[in-house]
Amino acid sequence: MTSVSDLYSLYLRHPSVTTDSRTCPAGSIFFALKGDTFDGNQFAGKALQSGCALAVIDDPKAKTGDRMLLTDSVLLTLQQLARLHRETLGIPVIGITGTNGKTTTRELLAAVLSVKYRVLSTQGNLNNHIGVPLTLLRLTHRHEMAVVEMGANHPGEIRELAQIVRPDYGLITNVGCAHLEGFGSLEGVIRAKGELYDFLRETNGRIFIHRENPRLQAIAYGLEQITYGTGDDAYVTGKVTDCHPFLRFQWTQQGVSHAVDTHLAGDYNLWNVLAAVAAGRYFDIPPDRINAAIAACEPVSHRSQWKKTARNELIIDAYNANPDSMQAALTNFAALPVRPKAVILGDMRELGVNSPAFHEAVIEQLQTSGFEQVLLCGEQFAAVASSRYPCFPDTEALTGYLTRNPWQGYYILLKGSRAIHLEQVIDRL
Repeated sequence: MTSVSDLYSLYLRHPSVTTDSRTCPAGSIFFALKGDTFDGNQFAGKALQSGCALAVIDDPKAKTGDRMLLTDSVLLTLQQLARLHRETLGIPVIGITGTNGKTTTRELLAAVLSVKYRVLSTQGNLNNHIGVPLTLLRLTHRHEMAVVEMGANHPGEIRELAQIVRPDYGLITNVGCAHLEGFGSLEGVIRAKGELYDFLRETNGRIFIHRENPRLQAIAYGLEQITYGTGDDAYVTGKVTDCHPFLRFQWTQQGVSHAVDTHLAGDYNLWNVLAAVAAGRYFDIPPDRINAAIAACEPVSHRSQWKKTARNELIIDAYNANPDSMQAALTNFAALPVRPKAVILGDMRELGVNSPAFHEAVIEQLQTSGFEQVLLCGEQFAAVASSRYPCFPDTEALTGYLTRNPWQGYYILLKGSRAIHLEQVIDRL
C-alpha cells in the first residue's frame, strides 16, 4: 500500500491532480474515485495512456504496473493528501459556509483580499468532500492566503471538511431552513453549520460574523469575533442607501464613511459585502482599494444578477432557493420603486415533510406583494397553488407558455432551486 507521506513526495514532483480520465494534463496524478454509477479504477489505465504520470487506485485487480499506486481508499487518500499539503504550506486560510450567500461572499472576499495578497479561492461549486481537497491541492508556495468554501447537506460534513481545510478564520454567512431532508430541522442546520465554529473554538481561531444575527451569536461563544453589522459597536458598520437596480451601500469604520456601488441585485447582499469589507480592513487593505474591488466584482452563476433584455429587465437569482432566501428576494423586489413587476418562481427543493407549508407561505407572501404577474414552476408549488396562480410542471411547459404569451416592459424576478433550471426561460424574456 502507498502511504500518504510517500504519495506526497510524488505529488511534489507532479503537483497536478485529476479525477476525470477525460481530462489528463501531462504529468498529473489521476485519483480513481468511485460514484454511484461509476468506478474510477476501471479508467486508471486510460488515464495513464492519456498523459497522467501516476494513478491512485483502491482495487487490487486494477493494478497493472508501478505507475498505479494502491491505497485502501482513493477518496480518503485524496483528503489526507490535501490536508498534509495545506499543513505543509501553512498559509492563512478562511473557511466559509452558510445557508445563503456563501459563494457570493467568497467571490467578494477573494476579490478584496487579492488587492494585496496572492489568493487562492474555491472555483465554481467545488465545496464538498471531493471539491474541497481538489481546491487545497491547487495551493502553491506562491499563494499567501486561501478562501475555501464548504458546503453540506447532512450533519457532520462541515466537521469533516474543517478537519481537512484546517481554517484559521471562519465565516458563516447565515443559517436558515435549507436541506431539511438531511438536517432534519432549523436547529439541525444551525448545529451543522456551527461545526465550523466548533473547530475554530478548539484551535483558537477567529471568526468574521454578522453582529446582529441572533442564530449565529448564539453559537459563537468563546470565539474572538471580527464583527460587521448596522450597530455602532461593530468593527465595520454599514447600511443600504439604494437598491435600484443594484445595491449601493455605505460603510463606516472609526467615524469615516465610504459609499460603494455594486453589481449585485438585492438589499440582502448588504451582509455579504460588509463581510468582505470587514475582512479587508482586518487584513490591512486600504478602504479605497476595498471599495474598488467590491465595485468591480460581478455576480456569477445566476446569483443576484441583473440583466436587461430587448423586452424586459430581469433579476436572476435562480441558482438556489430556500424559504429564507425566497422571502428576502420577494421582499426586496416588492420594495423596488418600479412597475409593472412580474415574478417567476420555481420549487424550493430538499425541504422534507414541511415542504408544503413552506411553499404555501410563499404563496401567501405573493398575495400581499402586489405583483402584476406571477408564474410558478414545479410539483411543490403545483400542490399548493390551487387556482391562485398559473403553475407549470417544468421549465419546458413554462417556456412554451412564455413563447405563446410574451411579456413586454416588465421588471421580472426569477427565483428557484437549481434543479428547476429557471435559467432556461431567460431567452423567452
